Amino acid sequence: MARILDCLVIGGGPAGLTAAIYAARFHLSVRVIDAGASRAGQIPCTRNYPGFPEGISGPDLLGRLRDQALKYGADIVEGHVDALARRDDDFLITTSVDVEQSRAVLLATGVTNRRPPMAADLHAEAVATGRLRYCPVCDGFEVTDQNVAVIGAGSGGVRETLFLRAYTRRLTLISPDGFQELTPKDRRALEAAGVELLDGPVSDLRLEDEGLSLDWAGGRKTFDTVYPALGSDVHSDLARGLGAALTADGCVKVDAHQRTSVSGLYAAGDVVIGLDQISHAMGEAGVAVTAIRNDLDARAPLRRP
Repeated sequence: MARILDCLVIGGGPAGLTAAIYAARFHLSVRVIDAGASRAGQIPCTRNYPGFPEGISGPDLLGRLRDQALKYGADIVEGHVDALARRDDDFLITTSVDVEQSRAVLLATGVTNRRPPMAADLHAEAVATGRLRYCPVCDGFEVTDQNVAVIGAGSGGVRETLFLRAYTRRLTLISPDGFQELTPKDRRALEAAGVELLDGPVSDLRLEDEGLSLDWAGGRKTFDTVYPALGSDVHSDLARGLGAALTADGCVKVDAHQRTSVSGLYAAGDVVIGLDQISHAMGEAGVAVTAIRNDLDARAPLRRP
């Protein structure tokens, strides 16, 4: 086993890499375990990230963050964490590469969007061409006045559809299992917004010259853009295994400084309930690592030789 780290970061997305930059510049020993599955890596171009008015791709942004973290001495290792446990006041982290020991751990493990039924290569192409989108907060502007469909059920699908009404009046909500769960209030709101309702299930999604086409229970339609609103899977199993408090949706609960209910364990980014925004995740990471630095200093004063 190598030396005891000051901070081990689990996750190499915007939050995890921002945490590494902050920690390295605090002169903390920091290692990032990156499984290479950040949602940011799938973004063809974001024009919602400040400072890049012409937009920047997710891979380009991650590359810049990695370079900056490495420049200041952070260590980034490709792999995944198999187990996380306490060892006295520290943590023992079993990874696919090695066994680490660290005084503090930051979870930046994110979430995974639930996808509509389509092959991986088709999904990748649809996302790359902007025919399939997952974040109307990020890119609703890009679908202004387009013909847009939302695939979703229950209140989540309703909320996303009504959010998009601020960008376009041509909206369709397709429910995979029908609309039996819709409340009268939801029905009135959708009707007032002029939203067309189509019964699912959705199948046979295809990229066409004019958009993304799909089958629904009553036939086939093509849309400029489709938003799946099928929920997401939160990667909070490591926190759960340590007994950290979680929300009903499985997000990690934190205080104002990103501390979890387990001493020495912190969380930032999409694994914490929030906006699911890159800038927000990076801000949380800065808050978290500043708290880590100050908490470590309280345990044993940090001094340069």
